[in-house]
Amino acid sequence: MSNALFDIPVTTIKGEQKTLADFGGKAVLVVNTASKCGFTPQYKGLENVWQQYKDQGLVVLGFPCNQFGKQEPGNDGAISEFCELNFGVSFPLFKKVDVNGSDAHPLFVNLKKSAPGLLGSQGIKWNFTKFLLSADGQVIKRFAPTTKPEDLTAEIEALLK
Repeated sequence: MSNALFDIPVTTIKGEQKTLADFGGKAVLVVNTASKCGFTPQYKGLENVWQQYKDQGLVVLGFPCNQFGKQEPGNDGAISEFCELNFGVSFPLFKKVDVNGSDAHPLFVNLKKSAPGLLGSQGIKWNFTKFLLSADGQVIKRFAPTTKPEDLTAEIEALLK
């Protein structure tokens, strides 16, 4: 699995160093998340998708971000606790990242290049933008924040076949 995207270092919310290659052989749904957003209830949908497809080869990865309306002000412990208590989140969460601008995490820089948004824009517009990747690290599709996780099932199932 020599895909550059899979070699980018990421840090779990508990401080462990990983890369997407650590989830190798699985389809990946990468989401920038926030705890105080109108889309925050999507955590439940993401958890449901994770539960429904994790044994078939999907992993959901949540990357908290405070760049949109300062809707993720908490520290890693507060974010983790909020997600677990309010939405039963058990899928992997990562340390808070920037997804836009000069400090954007390299993972999101690559994802945005591979799957630009509406009219070719690379910037992420809001929390809960989703990127679906194949097991070999190809970016399949980008989904808007308004796209509910449960509306991704057709694409996920096609990828898992």
